[in-house]
Amino acid sequence: MPTRNHSEDSCPGVLATHQAADGAVARVRVPGGQLTAAAFRTIATGAAELGDGTIELTSRANLQVRGLADGVELGTRLASAGLLPSATHERVRNVLASPLTGRDGAGFADVRPLVEALDEALCARPRLAGLSGRFLFAVDDGRGDVAWLGADIAAVLTSENTAAVLLDGEDAGLRSTVDGAPALMLACAETFLTLREHEWRVAELADGPRRLAAHLAGPPGAPRRGGAEDDGQAAVDRREGTRQGVGLVDQGAGLVSLVAGAPLGWLDRRQAAALTATGAPLVITPWRRLVVADLPADRVEEVGDRLRGTGLLLDPGDPLARVTACTGRPGCAKALADVRADAAPVPGTTLPVHWSGCARRCGRPRGAVVDVVATGHGYSVTEGDR
Repeated sequence: MPTRNHSEDSCPGVLATHQAADGAVARVRVPGGQLTAAAFRTIATGAAELGDGTIELTSRANLQVRGLADGVELGTRLASAGLLPSATHERVRNVLASPLTGRDGAGFADVRPLVEALDEALCARPRLAGLSGRFLFAVDDGRGDVAWLGADIAAVLTSENTAAVLLDGEDAGLRSTVDGAPALMLACAETFLTLREHEWRVAELADGPRRLAAHLAGPPGAPRRGGAEDDGQAAVDRREGTRQGVGLVDQGAGLVSLVAGAPLGWLDRRQAAALTATGAPLVITPWRRLVVADLPADRVEEVGDRLRGTGLLLDPGDPLARVTACTGRPGCAKALADVRADAAPVPGTTLPVHWSGCARRCGRPRGAVVDVVATGHGYSVTEGDR
């Protein structure tokens, strides 16, 4: 990844919006993708009353509200709902987590408490407000679904009580207890700020993982640095878990989750209203899907019918559930085509398909993807992995 040649970070937030062709864009950080029903209602109402009514799901499990004439009122509403715990750190609260952690019985442990601890500690360290809005943390419960989705610093559980901390997806021998993982992750982030010059991401720092690990003098307490041979743990091999598909997930104890696909990664007013009406907690996933969680089993049919009626995708075999798209024309001035109008499944592939209005390929999912990119004279179709 090339080093940035300028110091200004234009990554949008809520308090510092991005001016697009269709109005201001606010990006709402949702650590771990976890939203209460009340919090999602605040975002959906803000999008409907202050923006164009759409909500975009991002590949980092955040949400974007578009078409804002003024982002100040949205910020006020979100702050009142507890969605902006730190004005100084709001753009650096980028934290992925295993979406079904603690609900489906997979993974070594429920990492939702770790996400909360990481977010709280991140906001409490003034220096970390200097991270780029693109800097990404991840907390993986051991199933391997988010640890290798491009995080600068990721904790992946290796047992119920232990975790490895990866740097740009590499195992540099950093280990901690599970409870100590947030402190070790933030120590890595502070070390990055010490070593960097103009770099925004660990991948941009020359020999970044090795240098970070070498400079890190383990923080006091449980977190510590040590190679796998020092603590008896095997090295963590890169092993990307399966993207969570749409459909029904049994949580046990009479509860279920419904994983719904947002067509092209966007929610319209009706879809947002239907999700709000469930009253259920939601989890935003990095694959632009939403987990409607903790539903009593006897509500599945009613909730499923309501969501399907708005066009949300619940059928695991629906090829449209694998298709995403950037903003395209007319919302983005750089786009060469109205990709949201053109986007469709690509025959003959089971890979995710991402439609982009230009070569920047904004919003492209990580991993193997079929790229459909507007050229100004049609589209190019290629398959790649990044």
